[in-house]
Amino acid sequence: MDQYTLQSPRAQELIEKARAMGPVLRERSARCKAERKVPDETVADFHEAGFFKILQPEQWGGYAMDPQVFYAVGLEVARFCPSSAWVLGVIAVHNWQLAVFDDRAAQDVWGEDPAVLISSSYAPVGKVKVVDGGFRLSGRWSFSSGSEHCKWAFLGAVVPTPEAPFDMSNYRTFLVPIEDYEIVDNWDVVGLQGTGSHDIVVNDAFVPDYRTHKSMDGFLCDNPGNAVNDAPLYHMPFMQVFVRAVCTATLGACEGALDAFVEVAKTRQVGPNKMKDDPFARRLAAEVKASIEEMKLTMIRNFDAMMDHCRAGEAIPIDDRVRYRYDSAVVADRCLEMSGRMLKAAGSGGIREGSDLLAFHLDMLASQAHVANHSNPFASNMGGMMFGEDNMDYAV
Repeated sequence: MDQYTLQSPRAQELIEKARAMGPVLRERSARCKAERKVPDETVADFHEAGFFKILQPEQWGGYAMDPQVFYAVGLEVARFCPSSAWVLGVIAVHNWQLAVFDDRAAQDVWGEDPAVLISSSYAPVGKVKVVDGGFRLSGRWSFSSGSEHCKWAFLGAVVPTPEAPFDMSNYRTFLVPIEDYEIVDNWDVVGLQGTGSHDIVVNDAFVPDYRTHKSMDGFLCDNPGNAVNDAPLYHMPFMQVFVRAVCTATLGACEGALDAFVEVAKTRQVGPNKMKDDPFARRLAAEVKASIEEMKLTMIRNFDAMMDHCRAGEAIPIDDRVRYRYDSAVVADRCLEMSGRMLKAAGSGGIREGSDLLAFHLDMLASQAHVANHSNPFASNMGGMMFGEDNMDYAV
């Protein structure tokens, strides 16, 4: 068990590799932004470092480590390049998701090359027709981050039934090869530019039933892939693993913004004094640092508790899952609020073209566009349960 945990030598080595990449990631960040794509060299560095293997099953050469190891690596990357961390997070987490599909799906994707990557867009916008052996899928999906680095895509759609043409309990993820979709280059945004989150278009592609995954299987932690991948990691609820992929980059970006704020404070002159001598600037820096560390520890605590249940073969209590889901969703809100305070405190030292502080702020702003980072519905569900109501969210 110890070889899979955050305290293991392998985990510490992976985190150190991510930390050591910092200078080159920072150096490439301008090109990443300008080209609207994580540089190929960075993706190659992630492969060489083993980052894509962290959540991948061991039978495919992966490490099958605890999720907190993966996200500790992502935090280090995001501190220097949030776009690179975002793409690493949402693509590498798919190596976990593929493990809970029917094993034939993994054979299709990794049979010739276990380093093949998968992008995604989970919005339930696909049009589905049930046919013999599977489905015909069509549609256009937005925000498929890192799609230019991938040969497959996870795409979301609801399977209609005569009784329920659109019932989210019939939601599935469809696995589609690049031969069956088109990438539409339309990622023109103010933050997270380097994620290359382009649109995906599918026109009447056949998807065999085994290359789909039911969301209810993920909610119940009873997946077809567990027949082969039975390690505790693969009995985690799908959404608990995935959602941290889209808030960890935000939290790491907030730490990068704090680094930038400290550098501005050391040099900026405010009247006769340096900004670093201002007690309000000092208090702000301390508050942001403490909040970042608290959110990191919350993530680790939550994953520790969930993995303990999975190792014991126990169900994770639904009250806890709802709270953990809110803990993840609120990260982007908190980080953006703190970043705004630092940007305001930095004055003209933060708003000039080329400002690192401003760049991190805009990345955090863009991260809030992801539905998983919209905290209000998760807060409402958690509050409702505290008032005695039933859970109303099956994406926890």
